[in-house]
Amino acid sequence: MEIRPTRHATQGGHPLEGIKVIDFGQYIAAPAATAVLAELGAEVVKVEPLHGDQARRIGAFGDAMIRAYNRGKRSLAIDLRDERGRKLALQLVADADVVVQNMRPGAMERLGLGPEAVREVNPRAIYASVTGFGMHGPSRNRAGLDIAAQAESGIMSVTGEADGDPLRVGLPVVDASTASSLAQAILAALFRRERTGEGAEIDISLLEVAIHLQAANWEEYFGTGREPRRRGNGQPTVAPAADVIRTVDGHIVLSAYTDEHWGILCRLIDRTDLLTDPRFDTNPSRVRNRSALLQILSGALSAMSTENCVNWLSDNGIVVGAVRGYEQVLESGDVHASGIFRTDVRADGGGKYVGLPYRIEGLPPSVPDPAPELGEHSGSVLRDAGVDSAEIDALIEAGIVAQPDAVRAATV
Repeated sequence: MEIRPTRHATQGGHPLEGIKVIDFGQYIAAPAATAVLAELGAEVVKVEPLHGDQARRIGAFGDAMIRAYNRGKRSLAIDLRDERGRKLALQLVADADVVVQNMRPGAMERLGLGPEAVREVNPRAIYASVTGFGMHGPSRNRAGLDIAAQAESGIMSVTGEADGDPLRVGLPVVDASTASSLAQAILAALFRRERTGEGAEIDISLLEVAIHLQAANWEEYFGTGREPRRRGNGQPTVAPAADVIRTVDGHIVLSAYTDEHWGILCRLIDRTDLLTDPRFDTNPSRVRNRSALLQILSGALSAMSTENCVNWLSDNGIVVGAVRGYEQVLESGDVHASGIFRTDVRADGGGKYVGLPYRIEGLPPSVPDPAPELGEHSGSVLRDAGVDSAEIDALIEAGIVAQPDAVRAATV
């Protein structure tokens, strides 16, 4: 199938140039997936309610969500509860390659924008739905956010100190992972469509992604029948492994549980006696005596600086990392070399943002436009869809479509 370039397709041969995406998503999981598509060159229209993506109204972190996951998109603010608004939305999806939404199951169907309705006007569309708990189980109608998926998938049960309360991971890890998985599924569906000409329906849930993240834990559970428990930082079956050690100015995390690495570590800290100490001579014995082991390692390393400790151990083949705060991460030479943090020179003072975590040979990193204001592109999106200016003005006056006053004044 020949992909038809769109008027707003990214120049320079980006992989998804000519692909049009209609994004009805809010918060993170759906918008972050379409943000990946936008950075890969797709034209993404963010369809928002008149009051906007709910993330726009929940303070600083909500504002950060908008900036992080909506770069490179155009915003159309429209009332989908009104029949005229629904018809406009259906007109948009009729020409789309991908439609993404994360409303509760049944909500898009009630609006006349469910997968069957879209398939009638656009059988080649990829229709992707994100839910909290899936579309078929007893919790299908529950609101689903990252924290609920962390709780109900088992993640929180294995996170935290052994004698402490369950803890959530310190970032919306399930939302972010769902976005990555969804982008992967959309790309696979687009590739399949190139071979078959057929559209597809994608169903993904936060709960399933949260369980998938723990695949190794689940395999261990299936194999042993022992339920994983909170154990703090150390890995439960090997030691030292993912254990945190205090240094003179911070912390490191290290792993040296193989016989080879354990022997190297003992020689480095001048404690070869540990190799024959019955408390530490085998991995199971080190796991049983982890507290004593960590006291010994802390005593040997706590007088060193974090950087010196990392360099010394790394140079000798030990897996080690410095525990860094965000400011220290920004100063990391490895992070600088990766180019993951990019600067948009168009923003006041040069705004930083996080780019894609991979590179494609021959493809320069894109610099997508900053996240749009609510309804910033309502007029241009509708004009591209064939709606004339007089009708757009009438829709704005009727409160069916919203557009910032400054944008509207500039186009009059």
